[in-house]
Amino acid sequence: MRNKILLITVALMSFLSPGVKAQDLNIDEVHAITTAAPFLLIVSDARSGAMGDVGVATSADFNSQHHNPSKAAFNNNSLSIGVNYTPWMKRLVNDVFIGGFSIINKLNDQSAWSTSFKYFDLGSIDLTDENGESLGKEKPYELALDGTYALKLSKSFSMGVTLRYIRSDYALRSTNSGFKTVNSIGVDVSGYYESEEANYGDFNGIFRGGFSIANVGPKVSYVEGGKENFIPTNLKLGAGFDFVLDDYNVLGVTLETTKLLVPTPPIRDKTTGEIIKGVDDNVGFFQGMIQSFSDAPGGFSEELKEFTWAIGSEYKYTDAFAFRSGYFHENAKKGARNYFTVGAGFKFRSATVDFSYLFSASATRNPLENTLRFSLGFNLGEAFDY
Repeated sequence: MRNKILLITVALMSFLSPGVKAQDLNIDEVHAITTAAPFLLIVSDARSGAMGDVGVATSADFNSQHHNPSKAAFNNNSLSIGVNYTPWMKRLVNDVFIGGFSIINKLNDQSAWSTSFKYFDLGSIDLTDENGESLGKEKPYELALDGTYALKLSKSFSMGVTLRYIRSDYALRSTNSGFKTVNSIGVDVSGYYESEEANYGDFNGIFRGGFSIANVGPKVSYVEGGKENFIPTNLKLGAGFDFVLDDYNVLGVTLETTKLLVPTPPIRDKTTGEIIKGVDDNVGFFQGMIQSFSDAPGGFSEELKEFTWAIGSEYKYTDAFAFRSGYFHENAKKGARNYFTVGAGFKFRSATVDFSYLFSASATRNPLENTLRFSLGFNLGEAFDY
């Protein structure tokens, strides 16, 4: 029970952080950005999880919806279904997880629709008062449900538009805490490029590229009349290349960078609240997106620190077996997430099973450290040959 209460407390504190104060923080120290509903950023599929969480420019699969929904137009089958499950903070609790499913349906060679559902279960919490008397049981959770239409604008390029419903339920009803359930929406715009296979001497190759602007939507508040928080609007850019060595062996390498399109909190005077350095972050969500590229208190050098980057590789043998590895890097002053990943995938007729494992390379503990991520996918219906 104590672990659960600690978990919820930390989560709520991170969501509702009021900003960084001058006396609490030197401009050269940690200056991370917090948002509401950060579960939207969690990568739960094992293929991407084994490649440093890259996915915006990898080849299309049944988990494209999370990374780059426009890839659905390049899906190889008329119907693909994926299921994911990831234990969360496994060392502290045993009933907290994030999971869900995704579906891609090709309408024809040019277009597709896709949908996904993500559920973050924070387990069950028994609440008691100062005398140890029961105040009831709570089951906090978050979820997202989305739908996409993707269309090829040319033989090599597609775009997609996504609408997402978001719900965060941290309300402690049995204690009248003031926390409320949050319901909101978000919109994604994405694009994907995949070249035709071409010869480069001793091998053939395929270029890939992609972008995604995800979770564009209004600010939300977890407390009645409380501070409004940005949802995690984020930009992803990526590029990759597949080395087609022969009919049986393919090696793919992908690079990706991401940035939260959320204002950086300014440094304020602890007594007066006046801004000492930076730009006022009490703005609307659209202005916040534009402002996020130039508002860091440390100037341009700090803006660069807000970009994460990752590299992932995937070796495939006859599409029956895949071995993957990757590395993810985040600046120490912006969260300090640094980790290596490995994993594998196996295909059995129409079914695919993927696994991934994460090794932290930072003093900051990762909730997925030493955790096995699992994904199951099914490619059904007619196959498309591009």
